[in-house]
Amino acid sequence: MSPEPSKDKKDYNHQLLDKVIHARIRFAALAYLMSVPEASFVDIRDSIRATDGNLSIHLRKLEAARYVECMKSFESRKPLTNYRMTVEGREAFARYLRNVEKFCEDMPDLQVQTA
Repeated sequence: MSPEPSKDKKDYNHQLLDKVIHARIRFAALAYLMSVPEASFVDIRDSIRATDGNLSIHLRKLEAARYVECMKSFESRKPLTNYRMTVEGREAFARYLRNVEKFCEDMPDLQVQTA
């Protein structure tokens, strides 16, 4: 592994980015789930515009990492699958965003203006 960066050199270590979150579909699903208390598989799928098969694989990876929790039930005899973020998932997502922000600190053209 490479040595630590010097104090005057910024750390762009790719390992600071959580590889579980870094995939586009997983990132989008987590971003959506951060905005709601819980959501059905269909709501997530439609909101992030993923296919059933693709989304189910990515949600299983998020479950394995304990970033989301899956709740299965029945509604009018139809199976219903809901997901919600875990505390661990919320913390991981916040850490991921902070690390991405650190990568962009020295890029004034990319600074986002918030109201």
